[in-house]
Amino acid sequence: MLEALMKKKNQDGRFRYLYWIVIFIFAALICRLVYLQLFEGNYYHGLADGNRLRAIPIAAMRGVMYDRNGQILVGSRPSFMVTYVPTKKKLTDDELHTLAQILKVPEAKLKEKMEKGKNSFEPTVLAQDLTQDIVTQVEERHNDLPGISVDVQPIRYYPYNNMAAQVFGYVGQIDEEDMKRLEGQDGISSITQIGRAGLEAYYDDLLRGKDGGRQVEVDAAGTPVKEMERKNPVPGHNFHLTIDLNLQKATEAAMDQQIANGIGTHGIAAVAIDPNTGAVLAMASRPAYNPNWFTRGITEKEWAQINDNPNHPMENRVIAGEYPPGSTFKLITGTAALELKKVTADEMIFDSGRHWLVDMRNAGGEALGWLNFTEALAKSDNVYFYEMGRRVGIDKLAEYARMFGMGKKTGIALRGEAAGLVASEEYKKKVFNQDWYLGDTFNSAIGQGFQLVTPLQAAMIVSEVANGGIQYKPFLVSRIDNLDGTPYKIFAPEQVGTLSVSKSTLDLVREGMRNVAEESGTAGSLFAGFPIQVAGKTGTAENYGGADHAWFVAYAPYEHPRIVIAVLTEQGGYGATASGPIAKTMLEEYFHVGAYADTKDSSKNGSASNKQQ
Repeated sequence: MLEALMKKKNQDGRFRYLYWIVIFIFAALICRLVYLQLFEGNYYHGLADGNRLRAIPIAAMRGVMYDRNGQILVGSRPSFMVTYVPTKKKLTDDELHTLAQILKVPEAKLKEKMEKGKNSFEPTVLAQDLTQDIVTQVEERHNDLPGISVDVQPIRYYPYNNMAAQVFGYVGQIDEEDMKRLEGQDGISSITQIGRAGLEAYYDDLLRGKDGGRQVEVDAAGTPVKEMERKNPVPGHNFHLTIDLNLQKATEAAMDQQIANGIGTHGIAAVAIDPNTGAVLAMASRPAYNPNWFTRGITEKEWAQINDNPNHPMENRVIAGEYPPGSTFKLITGTAALELKKVTADEMIFDSGRHWLVDMRNAGGEALGWLNFTEALAKSDNVYFYEMGRRVGIDKLAEYARMFGMGKKTGIALRGEAAGLVASEEYKKKVFNQDWYLGDTFNSAIGQGFQLVTPLQAAMIVSEVANGGIQYKPFLVSRIDNLDGTPYKIFAPEQVGTLSVSKSTLDLVREGMRNVAEESGTAGSLFAGFPIQVAGKTGTAENYGGADHAWFVAYAPYEHPRIVIAVLTEQGGYGATASGPIAKTMLEEYFHVGAYADTKDSSKNGSASNKQQ
């Protein structure tokens, strides 16, 4: 009896133990359900919607860039892209291999992109700007490629390929870094194109627009079956540039012709400015690249073509290239000497072929005899300007160089502008811990030694001479439009300074520049019989890494300047033969004379009197 009671008691204990275990499990399950419902409900609801709904972004049309006459320079066009959204059914290795072959994209690259987007419900762009043939092949295998879709989206388009590539810049697909930087901004999606260089980068926030999107319901295979909601994209602002398309094309054609002749193969920079406003009429750099490559996704071969080029095609030499100004600096040396009364217009200085204090000579070893100021400038006589440097002194030379804008950025709306360098005793001491000598002053006076200038700075210096001493900030954009075509912002000429130089001094400098392009000048043969009177200056800049750099700067017409040009040819030798022909072609197109006489435009060419000046 006692044994039976004890057995029953043990059984009751085990039942009670089991009972509490069951109670505990049920309690835990209930708590978990409450937690999931109250605290994690939104998360799992989102997952469910993510499996059922897809947010398909619609790319905004980037703003159009027009030239000064309303011609399209940069725009957008429709294109096909292939995207991927993870589904329950994953792509097999064979399917991935097939897709890679169709898209002509490395299999490893596709895997990498898919892996990055595996936890996203937004499409991952696998390939862009596809041909109709590729799109057809993808569509034919749609049922065998889960999660793969073909979409039509606008894509950036540069109709003139490498023309003004460094000015316009290029766009690229948004990346993780961009996503973090732009977090919280409206209209950003996985297919947003971001400006990477040039105007595209500088004004990206205005050009970009705002992406829209549509929410669609998908079936188990990820195929859209119903559109639930749509948000239309907002296009970017249109831009009106100061660039003249025809002048830009003529400039680059002339540069390419010189390269074809074996001149300027290391690099060329050319820029044209309106001296009365600071508006950039043309800006070109060689070598160049095709920004369309980046829009659709640059290939390894294309990237190697750019990256392995020792002459740096992506560099805008007009604003980033720093070169000794050579004899173009004599405009500043001459201005300082005249203004400080260190020389008069009529004083004759004898050139025996070398300076009498330091054995420094003319570039060709020539002796030009007795010369006054305008003759010395026209013939680019080094000995004369050595003496001007001695009389003025390095401190005043540096002061006048800075007055003209050397040693500081112009402030143009482009990234990567260099400041150049003004030679000074202080600089040599600080950088090289060396004393300053008279020979250093001589070198500085003719634009050698430590002096450095960008082609854009050189153009602005000539602009100041041409327009009577007014310093303008160079600009590339004249107007930005609202979506309805009304002005969003208008860019007026911006005066940033005035030369403290008398009219009589500038008149003498201009006279010397006019004589450069006449019979006795260094560019006389180049402009013989030219119907527009040109004022110019040649320059040869020593280059310790190779042949001399070649400069030519000019403005025209002489009496009423409307265009300023600066051309720099790396390792080109003489300015008149390497850079001069490019400048001459630019002037011919602008005034519709010479080779461009058949395209005469009275509105551009001006009055008959101007044509003969």
